[in-house]
Formats: sequence, structure tokens, C-alpha cells
Amino acid sequence: MPFQPVTPERLPAAVTRQIEKLILRGILRPGERLPAERELAEKFQVSRPSVREAVADLQDKGLLTTRAGAGIYVADVLGSAFSDALIRLFADHDEAVFDYISFRRDLEGLAALRAAQYASETDLKVIGKLMEKMEAAHRKTNPADEARLDAEFHMAIIEASHNVIMLHMMRSMFQLLREGVFYNRQVMFKRRTTRGALLDQHRAINAALQARDPEGARRAVEDHLSYVERSLADHQKAERNEMVARQRFDHERSR
Repeated sequence: MPFQPVTPERLPAAVTRQIEKLILRGILRPGERLPAERELAEKFQVSRPSVREAVADLQDKGLLTTRAGAGIYVADVLGSAFSDALIRLFADHDEAVFDYISFRRDLEGLAALRAAQYASETDLKVIGKLMEKMEAAHRKTNPADEARLDAEFHMAIIEASHNVIMLHMMRSMFQLLREGVFYNRQVMFKRRTTRGALLDQHRAINAALQARDPEGARRAVEDHLSYVERSLADHQKAERNEMVARQRFDHERSR
């Protein structure tokens, strides 16, 4: 017969599974510090040895790491998507930049469609709140804040799609973007005409999501990233033109 005895789950195993789910669902993030052992034991309502055993198990699995004198942290597992050599290759070639935007357009369009269908009311409140912060940052003309909130807004949509594979893959990709591997996002927010267009596009994305319009949300994200692609290409062309103009100017001045 295929039946096996049912055994109650050991407490350390139950703690392990709960922490694993929090990491899987993106609630506990790479680099995030966990509460101290005593506090964890109180929250889980288990003994400290049970917590210690669960933490040791998660360390063996590579999901948690201990820093001497600093505590327990969620391991930084996002950077493992690409080798250092491949990341340097991305940074050195424009082809990777535009392939990255194309990849984002496809994946984030799907994420927006899913978010419009599956987001909870709390998910939509988070996205709406980020939109309010983007409006405020726009009025203050702070490119660094606008670029940071832009990333948070897009990640909130991916989180609201409730697909854990997409979530962790896109977090890895956004980490490379934050590090400037593909392009400097702040450049986009330093240009007055571009800033206004970007804000309008984010408003359109938010409106479609709040209305739970899947196809409208997908189109709004795709239109936004197509605009980013064109703007980046125009910026690169302008930089090349300026370099040529400076060469001409220096040449004429030296004659």
C-alpha cells in the first residue's frame, strides 16, 4: 500500500520552512538582517535551540549567513544570475543595453498584465503610494530620488504579479541596473522634457492597474519602456554628435 505514517513536523523544521517561504516570496530580501535569536524564538514561540538549529540548516542551504558580531542576514543570492565576466561584458557593449530594455519590456508587460489580474488590494495600495511619492519627487526635481522610486515602482508591479520565479529573476536584473551596469538611470530624470513624459507614463501604468485593466496595463508598460529605449538611443546619439563637434572645434582652434 502507498500509505506512510503521518509524523508531526519537528519545530526546527517548521521554523526553517517558514523562513524559506518568506525568502521565496520576496518578503525577506537579500542582505536583510533577521532579528536576534531570542526575538526570533519569541516570535515563533519556540525554544532558542530550535531557532539555532533552523538557522544552521538555512546556512547550510546557503539562504542565511552569519556576520561576526553583526547578526544573521539573508544571503545575497541575487548576484549569482550572471558571472562577473559576463556583467563586465554587458557594461562594455551597447547591444546588451538595448537587449536588456527589450527583455524588460516583454517580462514587465506580462508582470503588469498579471498584476492587474492577481494583485491584492494591498498590492495596489503600495503601487498607488509609490506613485504619490514619484509625484512628490518630480516636484522637487531630484533625479536620484526619481530614479530610485522608478525602480521601486516597477518592482512593486512585479511583486504584485505573484510569480516568485519572475520576482527573483527581475530583482537580480534590477540590481544590475542600480549598479549602473546597463546605463545611468538618473540621466533620464535630468532632462526636463523626458521627466514629464516619464511621469505621465507611470501615471498611465498606475491608472490601468488600479482599474484592473490587464491589457491596458501591459500596453502602458510596453509603451513606457519603448520610450525609454528611444530616449536612451537619442541620448547616446547626442553624446556621439557632441564628441564629433568638440573634435571639429578643437581642430579649428588649433589651425
